[in-house]
Amino acid sequence: MADNNYDASHITILEGLEPVRERPAMYIGSTDIRGLHHLVYEVVDNAIDEALAGYCNHIKVTIRKDGSCSVQDNGRGIPVDAMADQDGKSALEVVLTVLHAGGKFDKNTYQVSGGLHGVGVSVVNALSETLTAEVYRDGNIYEMSFARGGVTKPLTARKNASRDGFDRGTIITFKPDATIFETVTFDYDILSYRMRELAFLNTGIKIEIHDERNDFNDVFHYEGGIREFVKYLMGGKEPVHPDVIYLNTKDEANKVEAEVALQYSLTYSENVMTFVNSVNTREGGTHLEGFRSALTRTINKFGKENNLFKGNSDVTLKGEDVREGLNAVISIKIANPQFEGQTKMRLGNSNVKGIVDSLVYQSLSEYFEENPKVIAAIVEKALTAARAREAARKAKELARRKGNLEGSGLPGKLADCSERDPAKSEIYIVEGDSAGGSAKQGRSRLTQAILPLRGKVLNVEKASQHKILKNAEIQTLISAIGCGIGENFDISKARYHHIIMMADADVDGAHICTLLLTFFYRYMPQLIESGFVYIAQPPLYRVAKGNKEVYAYNEDEMRRLQNEFGDKGVAVQRYKGLGEMNADQLWHTTMNPESRILKQVNIIDASYADEIFSKLMGDDVDSRREFIYRHGKEVTNLDI
Repeated sequence: MADNNYDASHITILEGLEPVRERPAMYIGSTDIRGLHHLVYEVVDNAIDEALAGYCNHIKVTIRKDGSCSVQDNGRGIPVDAMADQDGKSALEVVLTVLHAGGKFDKNTYQVSGGLHGVGVSVVNALSETLTAEVYRDGNIYEMSFARGGVTKPLTARKNASRDGFDRGTIITFKPDATIFETVTFDYDILSYRMRELAFLNTGIKIEIHDERNDFNDVFHYEGGIREFVKYLMGGKEPVHPDVIYLNTKDEANKVEAEVALQYSLTYSENVMTFVNSVNTREGGTHLEGFRSALTRTINKFGKENNLFKGNSDVTLKGEDVREGLNAVISIKIANPQFEGQTKMRLGNSNVKGIVDSLVYQSLSEYFEENPKVIAAIVEKALTAARAREAARKAKELARRKGNLEGSGLPGKLADCSERDPAKSEIYIVEGDSAGGSAKQGRSRLTQAILPLRGKVLNVEKASQHKILKNAEIQTLISAIGCGIGENFDISKARYHHIIMMADADVDGAHICTLLLTFFYRYMPQLIESGFVYIAQPPLYRVAKGNKEVYAYNEDEMRRLQNEFGDKGVAVQRYKGLGEMNADQLWHTTMNPESRILKQVNIIDASYADEIFSKLMGDDVDSRREFIYRHGKEVTNLDI
């Protein structure tokens, strides 16, 4: 029972870095794998700020075998002299132990910065089991150590010391606190993608990343900057125009610099990445809104003025038309960015939209004036997209009239549940009538719906929306889930908050899940972002002896169970598909909430996810082959 005697003694004041450890998600977004990697980004962003200020051109990130990570730069080095207003503590100690302390608030120190909140490296310190800072300044190396934000080794100095080819700068080495994070294992691919991104955005800077665990190593260094970034995003896609369009323009009065590179491909998906002071604004913001507005206005203007609409002056291309097949990087630099949240996912400065719109419109107009063949090719691509959009609209209307799409009518093959609260409802998407039959018999009819699909769904990465909406299996999916797609998407209309892909535990099953994930990511990403999408984990083997039976999910687990049971009289059944399982077996192993294993699908890094889908599901065969060669050894359950 609550204490009615509520007085001053009940008020708690968290000192120093205690608030960070008490509520870490407030500072790094989450304590899952996303938050773990955010620690590295915070430290690297400090080095990038030194690069933006003109004092750093070399950064090295090392994942250590002991689970720690080191970030080294050749910047000026964090100051180590005493601060009079901090009881004589060194600036290094203050930066690492006090929130909102740093050089980002002094406009003379950093004209442009991504880490404007001033909490980055101190938060990393608070959430690390151990952290060591080494600073090379004036020919000396200064060192200080911490544990969970507290000082364990005071500042010491080694005179006339040298280190690892760097003659100045800072090394921060930290080991994430396993009592805070769900996982403390760094993912090399996620970190290397971000390091490559930063090297593209900061022309001439060299960023190394090395993984001591498996000896992976990459060095990123791009003199072409974001032009090379767009070429990288294009991969093996066939271009609409041969050269990357590059714009670099400034608004001196408002101190805004906009750098834009773009190129169209003959594919259907849009791939636009936005950055502010090298920070990846994954959710866009006012700079993206300004760019999109300028792009649509400019293309429509030149299309009409140059009779590129083939005599139909009434045509007005929509934003979605001019963005089909677009690959672009938008990088702006501003003095006082207002990010939404410490994780800086979206830019909120209201004046930036109009500034970027004006800058891009003017620069892009000049480019098109000088390159009439390029604008002609882009308009033709956009007109094709507009015709496909109109055909898709008509297909939607026809499907609605027939009750097959986004209407009240549900697909006939759907075995719905009786529960009407979406939060309590689940839908299992299964392949084939056999698996669907077992699932329908084994399910809980109150909360679990079953939707059997015929064969493998369409690979939407290689198809236009018109073709996608004509596909019967895609129509069935859209209708069953209930929230629509594209501009008509409304997550509040989702009929289930557990959308579970349940496929065979083999290569074909994995391929089916990948095709479904591609559809969800490209056309219903909000479902993934809201945590509604899951992958069921059916067993691969049934190991039995006498009255005892245990299910194994991979071959190693099956071998272990065989050894535990003893060799004599052990029966091993290998499931070739869900249809081979009895209804009660399927319920017990894969559908019963008390005993099943579900993998929730999350988007850790949207730009990295976009690259993976394009690479694995698109037309770039060479990139896919390279990916398979690199990661083939990591496969632990290959069905040959």
